[in-house]
Amino acid sequence: MKRLLVPACVLLAIGLHAQDDMPVIFETKLDHRIDHTGTGTEGRGYSYAASEKEITVFNNKTGAVQWTGRFKDLTPKLNKVDELTPFWESNVLFLFDRKTGKDQIACLDLSDGHLLWSTDKYQNVTDENIVYIPELEGFAISLKDRLIWVLARTGEERWATDKFKGVVGQYVVTKNSELVMVNFMPTNLGALFTGYKNQIVKIDLANGNILWENTYVGRAERKVITKEFLYDLDVKDDKVFLRMNGMQVYDLNTGANVYSAAFDFTPDKMVGAPSGAKKFGVYHAVADPVIVGDDLYVLDMTSKKSQYIKKYDRNSGKLLWSSAEIKEARAIPNMYVEGDKVLLQIGGNVEAQAYIYKRESDGQGGWNITEEWRVWHPNVKPNGIQAFNTSDGSMAWDSERFRKGITNAVVVDDKFIVCSGKELYSMDIATGAEKYVVPVAKGGVGNADQIMTYKDMVVVIGDKGVSTFNSTTGEPVAMGKYKKSDMEDFEGDRMILKTAGADIACFDLNTCKYKEFKARKGAVTSLSTDGDFVYVYEKKNVTKVGTR
Repeated sequence: MKRLLVPACVLLAIGLHAQDDMPVIFETKLDHRIDHTGTGTEGRGYSYAASEKEITVFNNKTGAVQWTGRFKDLTPKLNKVDELTPFWESNVLFLFDRKTGKDQIACLDLSDGHLLWSTDKYQNVTDENIVYIPELEGFAISLKDRLIWVLARTGEERWATDKFKGVVGQYVVTKNSELVMVNFMPTNLGALFTGYKNQIVKIDLANGNILWENTYVGRAERKVITKEFLYDLDVKDDKVFLRMNGMQVYDLNTGANVYSAAFDFTPDKMVGAPSGAKKFGVYHAVADPVIVGDDLYVLDMTSKKSQYIKKYDRNSGKLLWSSAEIKEARAIPNMYVEGDKVLLQIGGNVEAQAYIYKRESDGQGGWNITEEWRVWHPNVKPNGIQAFNTSDGSMAWDSERFRKGITNAVVVDDKFIVCSGKELYSMDIATGAEKYVVPVAKGGVGNADQIMTYKDMVVVIGDKGVSTFNSTTGEPVAMGKYKKSDMEDFEGDRMILKTAGADIACFDLNTCKYKEFKARKGAVTSLSTDGDFVYVYEKKNVTKVGTR
């Protein structure tokens, strides 16, 4: 084992970079407060900010107001707006007026604000009940007792079926314009659907006829904030492949099971929900299956007391081996197959997401509304690193080093790097021996909250900023020291850290230099999809700043 000591002169060479302010592209002051926000892509060209009573859509390039209006004027049948949800692909904004048994829904054209359609026919509908399918320019809306199909621009109901329960999840449009899709149960809608069961179906969207139906193992989920599906559905030739807690394969023509290498797992009570959370979920507690050639490696987490790695032939589904028992691992967030070894990260960082909504009296007859879309990475114990042989599933080695703590483990090229929070370890994949050990404090940003990869470097997101290390030697490369903050977002070579007071810093991962914008506490920030801009929403102001 080589323990690297970095001389002070090297750190001086790395240096503290003087901060610059993010350049302001525009600042637009609205005539109303901002309680709800939606940021469109740079290509789409516009975004919105709204209060409970008014909405403004503005141009992404200039900040100029594209249109503005009061909801009571735009939607005469709605007395108020409790929720609003954009469906960007359809250019439609859904508005919800909640009143027990008398819910009203109205849909506006996002580009100009004109009313497309409204209805009181559908009750207890939320954004999670509605899925836009752009190939057919319509919405699949899940109700308590049926699934309906309506045209996006007119609201015309084309058909309804009571054969599909739950919300439409991921789907694939076949070459015959039929739809293969799975259902799912959002966490906050559990009491809504009667007779719910896991379903995968092929449906004729011209008339709603179910062509075939089967069940699936596991729990289909969609992240509550970022909305990514936590599974993949794909059609290849005459087979349907569902990757969800393993792999499940169906015949495209009949729906019959070809094979299943899957298990049921729910991360219940792994992490507690924060105060005021209206939506909450824990994700990436179990590593995705790994495919290497014709081999399929799956983590079986069915039992809470013992888990296994299982290797299958991915073409036939034949079980080739089951590993030795992995005892009492509550979470196994990462699994890598490198050479002839399967590498496991036991415990450590998982992902949590929550929509937090608080409504408090302002003492003057009004309300102060605070919304937070929170993504963070809580740590789950017990911790450890283990390796198994790909030939027969026997254990190759087990490192005792990480029993007390681990953030996460990454593979950079053919190097296995593990972070304990205080140190970076490069592990020999064949034996588990430590090639080097480097204190993350050498990067100058305190202990590590998590590590990531960028090019051939290890990126440390620390207590007080961001630093990078050479993955081969462990030597520090660059650093950017900042105040206590959490990673908010990243895209390409840009990473956003945000403080509890809503100040943000955008780091260039090539140099760890950063630019800062000091926002008001409670501000909502949104990184553009190209990583070039951040939109900051605070009180009545919208500010667009550059990251480069």
